[in-house]
Amino acid sequence: MAKSPRLSADPSLTLRSLSEDLLLRVLDKVSEPTDRKSWRLVCREFHKVETVSRKRKAVFRRDELADLARRHPWLEQLDLSACPRLVGHELSGLARGLRVLDLRRVSGLSLAGLEGLVEGCPLLEEVDVSYWLGFGDLEASVVARLKKLRRLRMVKCLGVTDIGVARIAVGCGERLEELGLKWCMEVTDLGIDLVAAKCRGLRSLDISYLKVTNDGLASVSALKKLEVLSMVRCFYVDDDGLASLGKGCDSLLRIDVSRCDNVTSSGLISIMRGHQNLQHLNAAHILPELTSPLLSKIKNLRSLSTFDIDGCEIYASILCSIGLSLKNLVELSLSKCPGVTDQGIIELLNGCNSLRSLDLTCCHQITDVAILAIGTSCRDLICLKLESCDLISDMGLQELGSGCPSLSELDLTDCFNINDSGLKYVSQCSHLRSLKLGLCLNLSNKGLVHIGTGCKELQELDLYRCIRIGDDGLAAIADGCTKLRTLNLSYCYQLTDEGMKHVGRLEELSTLEMRSLLKVTCIGMSSIAWGCKKLVELDVKRCYSIDDKGLLALAQHSKYLRQINISYCPVSDMGLFALIAKLRCLQDVKIIHALNVSVEGLEFALRSSESLKKVKALESLKYLLSRDLIKLMHSRGMRFRWINKHLD
Repeated sequence: MAKSPRLSADPSLTLRSLSEDLLLRVLDKVSEPTDRKSWRLVCREFHKVETVSRKRKAVFRRDELADLARRHPWLEQLDLSACPRLVGHELSGLARGLRVLDLRRVSGLSLAGLEGLVEGCPLLEEVDVSYWLGFGDLEASVVARLKKLRRLRMVKCLGVTDIGVARIAVGCGERLEELGLKWCMEVTDLGIDLVAAKCRGLRSLDISYLKVTNDGLASVSALKKLEVLSMVRCFYVDDDGLASLGKGCDSLLRIDVSRCDNVTSSGLISIMRGHQNLQHLNAAHILPELTSPLLSKIKNLRSLSTFDIDGCEIYASILCSIGLSLKNLVELSLSKCPGVTDQGIIELLNGCNSLRSLDLTCCHQITDVAILAIGTSCRDLICLKLESCDLISDMGLQELGSGCPSLSELDLTDCFNINDSGLKYVSQCSHLRSLKLGLCLNLSNKGLVHIGTGCKELQELDLYRCIRIGDDGLAAIADGCTKLRTLNLSYCYQLTDEGMKHVGRLEELSTLEMRSLLKVTCIGMSSIAWGCKKLVELDVKRCYSIDDKGLLALAQHSKYLRQINISYCPVSDMGLFALIAKLRCLQDVKIIHALNVSVEGLEFALRSSESLKKVKALESLKYLLSRDLIKLMHSRGMRFRWINKHLD
């Protein structure tokens, strides 16, 4: 009888027998980032295969750029938005096969460095340079050399004018499909005219907050392939501009005209008349009410799936018409809409029972009756926002917990009638990922025990000013909600160092707000630093017992920290220097009224860092810091935000 083959006693020998091609096929089935990280830790072979095959990479430290192309030859998407000050020669070795590049908020990158990057990555199809402080017309002309560029986002690039936009339009031509110019305040009709003339293949355009007039919109209307148009707060556009847009291209699927103060219902009617295949319409904060002619046109938008009419007075009869007409509606926002009542919601849901997102923020007449109707009718609901719906009680949440099993986002901020019993019902939503309970003053540790027991998938929890919760409640959250990434504990005055020890067990935590935790000391801060290795944003404003020892713990353990607020904390020159000098990812520091920090200490700390991009400080320091320092920091791409605020 033949003996069955035996596996080697040494597992590493068995792994070496697997071909690289076979390992790559297995790795393709591993999608979760945490699982891929575990894969890398198995053995050298697994680590090598994962590293070589990686197609996406986010860089946090400059030293990672040196041999990036060698370590990741198949890299296609690179995110440098969190990387400190970039130097041109460091980018010369990027993978030539790169297709997507994120340069948001970069600092220090010179024009020559950008030119080298563009020459070294000829296959780039998508580039994001949003919030790049030094990005202007010259930089835009360099980006325009990319022969395969299809998507370009330049949000708040304040140095870009019509000249830069013209160079983009001429250089990219018809292959450009998406262009984002939001907050590029120097771009006018002239630049938009050139885009419309040269970029005939454009499918998505964002001109929000620009000085565009009706003439500019007339040019946009010539874009026959345009599907998405965002024009938030375009002050110089009125109904005539929307009329020309309605008569032009008939390809629009999504349009955002929110906060366009000179647009009325007549302009919206023109849009609807010319674009009856609209799927997304945002008309927030422009209409006092929905008129009968406008409502009759809305009824014809049979394909509409997302409708935002925040700030508009809505009555039950109107919601009834919307429910009967817009059967495909999936997302509806009625935030701050006076007139919304329980009856209106019931009438709406009689027709729109496929809603997946509903925003009722500040609809103060909503009671448990409406919530019961939502729980009964909206089985597929994913997102429900009920901030400041102060008539809602635990009874309404009972039906919500049992009727909406797929709910993943729930906002109950300032619903002050909610108590621990309500959270027991909420905990039945086992897929919940985001839960906001700020200003719910009746919640206690008992309620958090329910959440920790039932909401295992929770990633965001807001407990702002929940003044009755204590350390035991955080213990329950740490035990059950191990995937938590964002936590707000500000003004929860009962929390102590013991509670921070529980927070330190949340290994995935990246954002933590803990303002005015008066009982938390450096011991608690050290627990967080030791345990929360992935911490990126931290706010300890007015934590009067956190001093240099707390900052030293952060400097030693929180190597990925990018943003911190230490205003009003009793930190000194030594703690500030340790924090800024050692954390190479730190980019944003708020330091208002740190009375123990001297001007000389602040200067010394700032000079030690090449990663800082933004410092928020008292305006009086503007005249005390040396001109040389301010010039040096500006040359590194850092900017000061000066605040005039009295000590209180």
